Amino acid sequence: MALSTDAVGTSYPPVLYAVGREKVREYALAVGETDPLHLDHEAARAAGYADLVAPPMFTVVYSAPAIGPALFDPVVGIDFARMVHGGQAFSWGPLVVAGDEVTTTVTVKSIEEKKGLGFFVFESVSANQEGHTVCVGTWTNIVRGL
Repeated sequence: MALSTDAVGTSYPPVLYAVGREKVREYALAVGETDPLHLDHEAARAAGYADLVAPPMFTVVYSAPAIGPALFDPVVGIDFARMVHGGQAFSWGPLVVAGDEVTTTVTVKSIEEKKGLGFFVFESVSANQEGHTVCVGTWTNIVRGL
């Protein structure tokens, strides 16, 4: 099966995510965070933050709604029955805090075949309400058995 690269360079509509205090706290508890900055809004405010500070990997929560349309785009052509997670890499900017509104845009960066495997690489760029880039993510999915 030959991979199509027609989708490379395609960007999808931005998705807005309102960061809620309880979502930050729930995420922090779920991943075993113990730092009060993620759990206690008074501690976060005492440290100079407007509200709870989201743990860095909370990026998955606010980025996921933007990545979905790219993954499921038929022009991209991912065969989910043979897909495995290939990896993620992130570069962070200013911390995300409860009350932020984060807008994420996703672009198809590359689609390549290597040794019978399809590599589908997406880039997410997330910015807060002030226009500051809070995270750039690279998401790699691999399709086996091409």
